[in-house]
Amino acid sequence: QVQLVESGGGLVQAGSSLTLSCAASGPTFSSKAMGWFRQAPGQEREFVAAISWDGRNTIDADSVKGRFTISRDNAKNTMYLQMNSLKPDDTGVYYCASAFTLYGFPSRDSKNYAYWGQGTQVTVSS
Repeated sequence: QVQLVESGGGLVQAGSSLTLSCAASGPTFSSKAMGWFRQAPGQEREFVAAISWDGRNTIDADSVKGRFTISRDNAKNTMYLQMNSLKPDDTGVYYCASAFTLYGFPSRDSKNYAYWGQGTQVTVSS
């Protein structure tokens, strides 16, 4: 069983930065790809960024490209999302997720993720 806990959300002004963290419990964190997703009010959950088990491969959504950076520290069982130049459209609940398979590639598809955190709220005011 994997437990994921997000932190670092908050209320910020447009143009600001935030760093989200996802702390994982369980022995398989360092062997699985991880992802960040977000959900705005009244909208479906959408992919933000993902990272391979070893941190060497990352993918991100076009909407955050050049502004958000995903990373992980397997020694600390923690994944991060550095968010710069935040926009009001970035507002939503941000979720981290752990992939089903070991040593897989990062994926944009939420169906490839087995465990999810409870989410952390990010609100960007204009």
